Amino acid sequence: MSASTIHPGVRIGHVHLKAASLDRALAFYNGVLGFPITQRYGPNAAFLAAGGYHHHIGINTWESAGGKPPAPGSTGLYHLAILYPTRAALGDALQRLIQAGIQLDGAADHGVSEALYLRDPDQNGVELYWDRPESEWPRDADGALRMVTLPLNLGSLLEAAKDYPA
Repeated sequence: MSASTIHPGVRIGHVHLKAASLDRALAFYNGVLGFPITQRYGPNAAFLAAGGYHHHIGINTWESAGGKPPAPGSTGLYHLAILYPTRAALGDALQRLIQAGIQLDGAADHGVSEALYLRDPDQNGVELYWDRPESEWPRDADGALRMVTLPLNLGSLLEAAKDYPA
């Protein structure tokens, strides 16, 4: 590994979001998506995580209470991506979204993954996805990765949810 190459074990640890309303944000990330709250700091901040981790998502209103989302065409967060361990778990997430009446912005099969795109209550982009096994990733004749954007069969994904929590 050269000095200019990042260590292959490095991962994105968490995302910390500014929200207009902590309760509204928690209703989405905890209530709809199901992330347990690991710690709450009064009415202004909270941490949430899956699997007993200290936090995957931080949410605060320190600088944003009652605020508005960034205007279209502004810089900032495009989306946060939440990786599900299986297709069945992603199907369960889709069921949760449908039950909560949350509209999808889109859905795609990228060859390497299947993804759902939506917005949280503060209009932050959210991607929910699962990765296919690397052995199934699309590659060209030279072995180079060739991701695609194809329609995702939502009915098939909901069918996979019947195997959750497998």
